[in-house]
Amino acid sequence: MLVKTYASAVHGVDAQTITVEVNAGGQPSGQGPWYFLVGLPDNVVKEGFQRIESAVKSSKYQMLRMKMVVNLAPADIRKEGSSYDLPIAVGILAAQEQITNQDLDKYIMMGELSLDGSLRPIKGALPIAIQARVEKFKGIILPKQNAREAAIVNNLEVYGVDNLLEAVDFLNGRTVIEPTKVDTREEFTQNKEIFSVDFSDVKGQENVKRALEIAAAGGHNAILIGPPGAGKTMLARRMPTILPPLSLYEALETTKIYSVSGVLPSGSSLISTRPFRAPHHTISDVALVGGGSIPMPGEISLAHNGVLFLDELPEFKRSVLEVMRQPMEERRVTISRAKMSIDYPANFMLIASMNPCPCGYYNHPTKDCVCGPGVVKRYLSKISGPLLDRIDLHVEVTPVSYEELSKYDIPARPSKDIAEGVIKSREIQAERFKDYKGVFCNAQMPSRMVREVCQLNTAGATLLKKAMEVQQLSARAYDRILKVARTSADLSGSKDIKMEHIAEAIQYRSLDREGWTG
Repeated sequence: MLVKTYASAVHGVDAQTITVEVNAGGQPSGQGPWYFLVGLPDNVVKEGFQRIESAVKSSKYQMLRMKMVVNLAPADIRKEGSSYDLPIAVGILAAQEQITNQDLDKYIMMGELSLDGSLRPIKGALPIAIQARVEKFKGIILPKQNAREAAIVNNLEVYGVDNLLEAVDFLNGRTVIEPTKVDTREEFTQNKEIFSVDFSDVKGQENVKRALEIAAAGGHNAILIGPPGAGKTMLARRMPTILPPLSLYEALETTKIYSVSGVLPSGSSLISTRPFRAPHHTISDVALVGGGSIPMPGEISLAHNGVLFLDELPEFKRSVLEVMRQPMEERRVTISRAKMSIDYPANFMLIASMNPCPCGYYNHPTKDCVCGPGVVKRYLSKISGPLLDRIDLHVEVTPVSYEELSKYDIPARPSKDIAEGVIKSREIQAERFKDYKGVFCNAQMPSRMVREVCQLNTAGATLLKKAMEVQQLSARAYDRILKVARTSADLSGSKDIKMEHIAEAIQYRSLDREGWTG
């Protein structure tokens, strides 16, 4: 008997429906194998037969010894992973007439079987559910741990099951399973803006808070330079609290990436706050940008619509930092293989931190630097010029004095107040760039647009010219200063870029100044 069930394969952050064809009948010939699996399965899929046989027997059903051919179509796409266990098992039982349901073609099924028949969670439940709705399937049957994740897709019945027996009994009509329901908008609203940290926790550092406010308002990348214990990491970890809230579209897009990566918390349905990723400096280039034998998203994609924090930037391998250059410009990363090419989104804000020198005390107000001549310059040279060219704000962080730390009676400005100004600034930019495709904030302006949007009056142009001559700022600093000045003007509600906005932007180019490293 020939039976078809339906599964799904995830490529990048999208899914493709896979037809599982099972033809069972006749006696096996001689002593040869009686089970054939075709359709370009990998070893994990092939090994699934041993799990399926044990799971079927543990579920009180029979694995009849008859000739059986299982085909995974289309046959030119490689099938990877253990999630095909459930649709293959159901197909086998239906082909052997142990499942009598005539509506198997209305469901997508996915799940890895344990030897006792229980189901383990899968990766990519959200994109699978989205594709199932697109192709007008009635429902999806998958492990209960993934049910809420898939249920944020409306107009699709999502059935979460614990084991193979429950799935088979449901299909045979012996048991009733209520579909999992999630109110996507309510879920999104309830979990929005829930943070365990706040800028009000940080005493002092008002100049650094202002710089990060500008970075958030304009989508600018920033690097914090200062001695150990000055609060660089503490400040960076609070960046998501002042960024504009995720839109529902951004939340779904981010959740898809986490779903495919298998890092969505168990029982969760939606990522509703902006991601904050802080990989260790020993990370490899593949782990950062994505890839591997089975291509998976890297840290820059997991930071999509959020913040990527690289602590102690010079300690990262140079090759790791260099692979970020193109994704930072294009806001996506392309992973190419011989037979396929996968795109992962990577629209993130880069916040980096570093000590000014190996000992950490170069330019410290009270402690002496013990690094030898030329050491500071060599330390900074670990970061390439093209990468620094993509960082708009260079912010010097100084230690907080005892007097600042002890001011418990003076509350610091909370993240909520800072975020209000950031959101208003982003609204101004959204209106400014509404006719420009792919540009949403000041940091994304190409050079041609900078000349149109960031026009200076005579006083501002004179100040910028003098600063570039006196401080010997590099040519690459010119556009960055104009972009940051534009954001500063937006924060103050000014239509024009004034001299004070230019002056503020100039101070955030520390690493471009000749002589900064001695």
